[in-house]
Amino acid sequence: MTLEERSDLVLTFAEVLYVNGQSTDETLAAAERLGTNLDLRASIIPRWGELQLQARDGGASLVSVRAADPTGVDMDRVASAMRAVDEVGAGRLTAPAVAEAISAISHAPPAPTWLFTLAAAAGAAALSVLFGVQHPRAVALVIASAGVGAVLRRTLAQYSTNALLQPLCAALLAGVIGALAVRYELSSSVRLVAVCPCMILVPGPHVLNGMMDLAAARVHLGASRLAYAGLVILAISAGLLFGLGLLHVSLPVGEPGRAVPLWLDIIAAGVAVAAYSIFFSTPLRMLGWPIAVGMLAHALRWWALSVGFGAATGAVVACVVVGLILTPVARRSDMPFAAIGFASVVSMMPGVFLFRMASGLLQLTSSSNMTLELLGATIADGMTAITIILAMSFGLIVPKVVIDSLGESAAPSKS
Repeated sequence: MTLEERSDLVLTFAEVLYVNGQSTDETLAAAERLGTNLDLRASIIPRWGELQLQARDGGASLVSVRAADPTGVDMDRVASAMRAVDEVGAGRLTAPAVAEAISAISHAPPAPTWLFTLAAAAGAAALSVLFGVQHPRAVALVIASAGVGAVLRRTLAQYSTNALLQPLCAALLAGVIGALAVRYELSSSVRLVAVCPCMILVPGPHVLNGMMDLAAARVHLGASRLAYAGLVILAISAGLLFGLGLLHVSLPVGEPGRAVPLWLDIIAAGVAVAAYSIFFSTPLRMLGWPIAVGMLAHALRWWALSVGFGAATGAVVACVVVGLILTPVARRSDMPFAAIGFASVVSMMPGVFLFRMASGLLQLTSSSNMTLELLGATIADGMTAITIILAMSFGLIVPKVVIDSLGESAAPSKS
């Protein structure tokens, strides 16, 4: 293959990883490894919206740029692409064959609509249990709202590529159904019928990937990822609050959650992790690890909350355990950490606090609602959300960085 053909193959491979949710560090390392297997010194420079490849073969060099927006999450494509490059390194796949394989992987379909809908319904129901739902009728409404919202999202995806339209419309639908539930006294003041179908829309992987990029001093890319995640959350909040507002229903600020028994928390966590794994199109063979570790993480979080620690402390304890267990598992089993690590903890994302903060800010725009109590509750919800996100990021990043560094330093000594 010519220098241009090999460069194009490496860039296409990196694009598949980059646009489907793989972490930046893993994307760069895998692209460099594929370049080495193709007798090419390849270096990827990632930016929001594009990938730049600097390739060198002897005295010849080439710079290529490819448009690439990292807005998707499809771990089946990521896992398949990583497996293909390992096959090249082992000599079981030739360069022309891997080019065909990468092309096929980039067009692989996501999870079928029926499975996606089932996962959305089950995930929203599990989150409602984690937040202390009390009535079966409320759970049934959560399931129906999330299921219809999933079908709506897949339908809209056929007509528009706008990344904000799907969560906006699904959240609007959830808000209307939640408002009707309040009107007919089928929902409590916690508003779980409205909130839970929206919580499964929160772009947890983009938040975590953004924080990992910031930790690696990729300030521009990390800030861009977080800005994108913030726009999605803003779209969800706008749809939810507008849907509630159509029937003059508000989302209370600072509403305390309800405690649930440990056994119920663990079971619901397992269902939620499985649902998020399906959202991310994680291969079924990989589901065991995130479900098991996610249930353990939620049990530790439940324990931390039960003995008096705050939500942020519970999140950091849970995420540290996930990072310590799943980082070596991902390295030894050739499973993308983004596939198994993010799914284990993303149900802890503080979506409900972000929605309540947005509701509080909206209520503060009216002078009649301007009270110190509302202002304090709004600030408290916002700060709680920020501290939980920081705690989760710290808990995942630090163990991963330490274990990866120890593994890389041990590899040369063994060789």
